[in-house]
Amino acid sequence: MSVLVVGMSHRSAPVTLLEQLSMDVSVQEETASTLLEQPSLSEAMIISTCNRLEVYAVTNSFHSGVEDVLGVLSAKSGVAEAELRTYLYVRYADAAAEHMMTVASGLDSMVVGEQQIIGQVRSSYQDAAERGTVGPGLHSLAQSALHAGKRVHTETDIDDAGASMVTLALEQAMEIMGIDSFDDKTALILGAGAMASLSATHLGKLGVSKLIIANRTRSRAERLAEHSREAGVPAEVVDFNARAGALARADIAVSATASGDFTITPEDISGPVMLADLSLPRDIDDAVTAAEGVHLVNIEYLHKRMLEGDSKDSKAHRAAEAIVAEELEAFSSQQRVREVGPAVAQLRRAASEVTDSELESLRARLPGLSDEDFGQVTRTVRRVVDKLLHNPTVKIKEMAATAETFSVETALEELFGLGSPSVSVEATRLPRLEEIKMREK
Repeated sequence: MSVLVVGMSHRSAPVTLLEQLSMDVSVQEETASTLLEQPSLSEAMIISTCNRLEVYAVTNSFHSGVEDVLGVLSAKSGVAEAELRTYLYVRYADAAAEHMMTVASGLDSMVVGEQQIIGQVRSSYQDAAERGTVGPGLHSLAQSALHAGKRVHTETDIDDAGASMVTLALEQAMEIMGIDSFDDKTALILGAGAMASLSATHLGKLGVSKLIIANRTRSRAERLAEHSREAGVPAEVVDFNARAGALARADIAVSATASGDFTITPEDISGPVMLADLSLPRDIDDAVTAAEGVHLVNIEYLHKRMLEGDSKDSKAHRAAEAIVAEELEAFSSQQRVREVGPAVAQLRRAASEVTDSELESLRARLPGLSDEDFGQVTRTVRRVVDKLLHNPTVKIKEMAATAETFSVETALEELFGLGSPSVSVEATRLPRLEEIKMREK
């Protein structure tokens, strides 16, 4: 049994496709349950953000696992399997572990080093744990990945700039507006979740004069407004259905609801305004830009801008990668030792059975042997067997932990029928399961 990752991100797929595969919590729950109904999968968790959709699963077969995950994603999203194969990537065994650690560390994010992703990984894991779709395999990996991410953020300077999707979007907005702060500007915020809260906080740091906040649940908007006032930023709350009127008073509007419906459409526009859409699925209709003086920054726009430049800080990035490599080695070592354990236990059970059988035969051949003498012989034989097995079992665990002398995976496969090769490949390069079955005939 090994961990498999099948997913797509801003690095491999267009935003429009990511939007089609985006899942809210209820859809994630339904999809994870469907994944566990597949014959090759025993554990599953899903990470769905504005930049990625990834399925982590424990599978008993690499190719069958990929096909099962692909089939479920296609059925849930309505996107044909052939199209998904073009953009999906696959990671398996150690490569899957490395990928989750890289993601949790922010090294695979659109804004390298951003801190929000570690919280998203933690939430995805906790939600899956509560639903009972993760077991020992994903539990161990998620804990190691979160530990790696925490180390990267505390031991390196990769997030010193405090970069995030929010800061990047507001930086782009200021560039388009030709300003270097939001002094004397009014901002409308639609939503009251994590992204909306981050937006309010950052707008405050950038000197915004006033916030207008609207959310479908007004009480949450009131809480966000109160936090803003406590931070010294005046804030007003309006009903969500009054947002068009509030938009007319704003210089910039940030929408982060991920509701599935447009929060701002061309009909809501009454004059020049800067718009920032931080949601996937998108909150703001692209058609708004047809109006004069209306500018829009959204996930797709940010994606294109990030592809044009390199957001990696070399020194910090190398330090972060070193931590991931260290944590991956520790995790892989623990996994190999854990995998060797059942084989060693089975070997000892087999030796014990052979010992018992031989002692019974000896007892039958020497009926005159006293119970005391037979007991002494039994203890001696068992000590000999234990001593003969001690060094080999210790050695194989050491080799599994270090893998310094030869391929532990190959040795375990040869001796105990264990071991899993690490795989990292794009889904489009994988043969279909039916093709594999045809080759085996």
